Amino acid sequence: MVQYNPKDWLSFIFRFHKSDTFLKLLPMILLISLYSGVIAFFEIEYWKWSEGNKVKNIVLMHSLLGFVISLLLVFRTNTAYDRWWEGRKLWGALVNNSRNLALKLSGILPKNDLQTRTFFKTFIPQYAVILKNHLRSEKTRLALDEELHPELAELDHEKHLPNQMAALLFKKVNSLYEAKKITGEQLIILNGELISFTDICGACERIKNTPIPFSYSAFIKKFIFFYVMTLPWGYVFNLGYLMIPVVAFIFYVLASLELIAEEIEDPFGVDSNDLPMDKISENINKHVQELL
Repeated sequence: MVQYNPKDWLSFIFRFHKSDTFLKLLPMILLISLYSGVIAFFEIEYWKWSEGNKVKNIVLMHSLLGFVISLLLVFRTNTAYDRWWEGRKLWGALVNNSRNLALKLSGILPKNDLQTRTFFKTFIPQYAVILKNHLRSEKTRLALDEELHPELAELDHEKHLPNQMAALLFKKVNSLYEAKKITGEQLIILNGELISFTDICGACERIKNTPIPFSYSAFIKKFIFFYVMTLPWGYVFNLGYLMIPVVAFIFYVLASLELIAEEIEDPFGVDSNDLPMDKISENINKHVQELL
């Protein structure tokens, strides 16, 4: 995720980042400019159509369609941002629940039970790492001490790893209860945080596996394309060759909004504007180590 100072205007205006939509759209902007230039040349130099009612009708049509497309893009951007923000809230909840579980275990477990404390110091942060890799569709590789944690041998990397990790955590807590190291009341207290891991995983999977409907996304792209392709025919008479940069800029604005929405609607990837899950996982590990 890009770190920046929102008050530094000059850095926004004159600095180009790899996530900037201008660089991604530059080939299309050049093609649109070339297309607009060809139309302007033929209409001004050869066809010389008059500015009659037909031209005015085209300009009026663009004004009406511009209002419609603005509403669609606003809805599209808001929907995508809602998904991004919900993902951020879920990972914030994962941070808090990991802290709460570590805090409760720190108070419940005896100070001299180093093996149990080491287990939770390792596995609570590891859940965040596994969930991150799971959401990024990467194969998880655990760099843990198998001699201290033989439970890792039971993990099947071809199956749902977050569920297996949550099951190991619950299994360990239940074994503490059966060994009379924690009471039934303490088991109930810990159960809320254990359940929350799976709840957060399921909510993240819902965001990742339920994209914006294809027909809706395809319609917006087609609408933007045909809208921009007809702009030169309506504005060449009023603007002349100045119409070329104007059309290119309009395309840049409209297409950029769609690109931004596409990027943030799946907040669990590795793009510049996706959630900083690596940093969040590191913070979870740091806090759990401090508490336990």
